[in-house]
Amino acid sequence: MYAIVEIAGQQFKVQKDQKIFVHRLDAEAGKKISFDKVLLVDDGGKVQLGAPAIKGATVSAKVEEHVKGDKVIVFRKNRRKGYKKKNGHRQSFTAITITDIKVKA
Repeated sequence: MYAIVEIAGQQFKVQKDQKIFVHRLDAEAGKKISFDKVLLVDDGGKVQLGAPAIKGATVSAKVEEHVKGDKVIVFRKNRRKGYKKKNGHRQSFTAITITDIKVKA
């Protein structure tokens, strides 16, 4: 069984006991959270499609930790002008583990 769910503006294909990294969520580590914007559920070939979301369907997850991603270097340069600028960025992520996918029959 898998579901496509929208979390923090992005769509993820999730299964039970799967660990994913999403953009930073306002939840403490160890807390349980629930997502109700489930767009599709596939239960062994039986597909339910929402318009845009399935009513009564929820995906439960547990917040594991808050982490930072790899550093991305942003380098800008103009040839022959002596202009160079170097910046770096590390995105904040939240690691969550999917605990349950529920659909009202």
